[in-house]
Amino acid sequence: MTARSTRRTTAKTRTSRLAAVAAIAVAGSMLLTACGDQTNGGSTPTGDKTSGAVSDAPLFAKLPADIQKAGVIKVGTDATYAPMEFKEGDKIVGVDPDIAAALGKQLGVKFEFASGTFDTLLTALPTGRTDVVMSSMTDTKARQEGLDDKGQKVGTGVDFVDYFTASTGILVKKGNPENIKSLDDLCGKKLAVQRGTTYEQAAKDQAEKCKKDGKPALTFESFPTDAEAQTRVKAGGAVADLNDSPVAAYIAKTAGGGNDFEAIANKTDAGFFGIAVDKKDTQLRDAIKEALDAIIKDGTYKAALDKWNAGDGAIPAAKINGGS
Repeated sequence: MTARSTRRTTAKTRTSRLAAVAAIAVAGSMLLTACGDQTNGGSTPTGDKTSGAVSDAPLFAKLPADIQKAGVIKVGTDATYAPMEFKEGDKIVGVDPDIAAALGKQLGVKFEFASGTFDTLLTALPTGRTDVVMSSMTDTKARQEGLDDKGQKVGTGVDFVDYFTASTGILVKKGNPENIKSLDDLCGKKLAVQRGTTYEQAAKDQAEKCKKDGKPALTFESFPTDAEAQTRVKAGGAVADLNDSPVAAYIAKTAGGGNDFEAIANKTDAGFFGIAVDKKDTQLRDAIKEALDAIIKDGTYKAALDKWNAGDGAIPAAKINGGS
């Protein structure tokens, strides 16, 4: 938890002494001057004076009082999605945690990540178990409005602070034995995808397109994690795994020393990743947006992306609900 200090102002009473000598009066005057310098001079930390929370961070005062007091923004994520968010031992690392750490320096609080199953992350927001979701989540109108894949209302919806762009990545076995070059080449094949992601919906949409175009049927299996989908492809039970382009590229580079997979990027369908915030938490949303613009401007955002070779997904400015 970010260290915080508490500032209290204590009223002091002074009693005049008619018999006091001049030397004591002078000493009292000097003491008052010194107290005045300590209270008003120099830079004063900002914060919520009611809660006592104080920080020198430039955007701390923009945060809601409860976040200031806690010193923490609780983040829901699915830490199985390298290089965006994944575990090294017990620590969650990756692009998103590094961006969050830079945001935390602007806001004066710590972003504290906890991992869960992807398709349950948004439902945790209204409960207060998490304050935001930061998990390579594509900003879509359906998620903004709380709609499921059938257009039915299943929640209150969220607002997104968009911080990254990614396109569809098609992960296939090394050597690309099925000669997959685009989504249309998947007709008549079997896919593996992670449940609850936009790529599960992309598989459904592509299956409909194959049918409409009179091509052989596309089938797919959905798994709780992308790692399970990858295993399915590696074992030959599916010809491809759909995920985000930087993730597919990272897996192709690292899995089996680079000998297990190849990645094909479909750059024509790039979309925004967003930090999801409950719709009622507009103050938190706006503070995060301002912090994101600040780290884009000062270069720490680019440094976080470049560390993981994800610079292609950089955006020039933060957006709210820029998804479609």
